[in-house]
Amino acid sequence: MSSERAELIERVLGGSRALSTETVMFHTAIAEQRGLSAVESKVTDYLARFGPQTPKALSRLAGLAPASITALIDRLESKGVVARKPHPEDRRKVLIEIDGAAMASAAPLWDHLVKSVREACEKYSDGELETVIRFLADATTITHDSTGRLSR
Repeated sequence: MSSERAELIERVLGGSRALSTETVMFHTAIAEQRGLSAVESKVTDYLARFGPQTPKALSRLAGLAPASITALIDRLESKGVVARKPHPEDRRKVLIEIDGAAMASAAPLWDHLVKSVREACEKYSDGELETVIRFLADATTITHDSTGRLSR
């Protein structure tokens, strides 16, 4: 590998590290605004992105032990952020569903970030954006898999 390529890879790693730290701090600030822990906030994001989930599925998504996810769901339910609903196909199961009003009340907290990212995207060609999208998908998978490895 050329030293130039090695330097580029180090810059990607450094940039990813910086983005990760700023992302965690941003999500922590959002969670605090909503009266949630950072983990509670991110579990609600899984529900917002993937729809209602069984506790078992949510446990797998978040990489949390079943007992931990049950306690987390209890806390989120007591805060009015989620509700347990009967599973439509299996009466023995429940689905955890995010409350629409709770989601709507959090939306304005994202306005500046979303607007700024949209503006930043205007600087890139469609091809460059496709590359960024591919990298983000790869990085997301790698991070999710790495979380799973640590959680086992």
